[in-house]
Amino acid sequence: MLRTVKTIMIFTVALWGILGAIHNVIDWAGTTGAVAAVTSMATLGEGLQGWQATSNTLLIWAGALFIMLSKVAAGSLCTLGGVQMWRARATDNMAFKAAKQMALSGCAIAMIMLFGGFIVIAEGWFELWRSEVMREPVLGSAFRYGAMIMLIAIFVSTDDSA
Repeated sequence: MLRTVKTIMIFTVALWGILGAIHNVIDWAGTTGAVAAVTSMATLGEGLQGWQATSNTLLIWAGALFIMLSKVAAGSLCTLGGVQMWRARATDNMAFKAAKQMALSGCAIAMIMLFGGFIVIAEGWFELWRSEVMREPVLGSAFRYGAMIMLIAIFVSTDDSA
C-alpha cells in the first residue's frame, strides 16, 4: 500500500508540472508579462526600481522558457518515474528504490526552478519581496509548491521495506 501511495504522490507532481506548462503556453503573453514585471521591477512602485531592473526581451523570454521547460521536464520525469514505480511496486526493495530515481529527479528539477528561479532570482536579485502586488501570489505560490514537492520527494525517498 505504501508504494502505491508514493507512486500516486509522484503522479500528482507530474500533473502539477504538466498542467503548469500547458497554462504557461496557453497564456504565453501572461507568462512573459509576469516575468517582465519581475525583471523590470515595475511592481515596486515609481522610482523604487533598482539598478538591476531590465526590460531585455531576451532575458524575459529566457526566464519564461526556463519556467515552462522546467515544468515540462519535471512533469515528464515524474510521469516516467511514476510509471516505473507502478510497475515495480510488487518487486523487491532494490528494484523499487531504483524505480524512484527518475521521479525524484523530476522533483529536483521542480525545486531548482522554484527555488533558483523564484526565490534566488526573482526574490533575491530582482527584490520581488518588496512588491506588495506580487509577493504573495508569486513568492507564496512558489514556496507552497516547493514545500509540497520537497515533502513528497522526502517521503518517496524513504525506505519502504516495512
